[in-house]
Amino acid sequence: MNSQRITINQEVAVPEFYFQRANRQLKSYPRRMEFNGREYAFMNGLRLLVHKGSQLLEIFDMTDGQRDYRLAFDNAARSWTLVDITM
Repeated sequence: MNSQRITINQEVAVPEFYFQRANRQLKSYPRRMEFNGREYAFMNGLRLLVHKGSQLLEIFDMTDGQRDYRLAFDNAARSWTLVDITM
């Protein structure tokens, strides 16, 4: 099966989250994203912390069961970016 990754790099809204307990800590994940007038609901995903100089980014690889979405949360700017979609 061939997957196609489409680069987006646009700001999105993430109005809803879910939480998972890991190593005695509660971690938040996007449950829903709004992009181009559409709503996308996620089933589950992975979360990575990335340091870019003094900047801390949280990278989320999420799935809706059909497609995979990479989101980045910029802690300093408090903004979400849809990095890419894999079809």
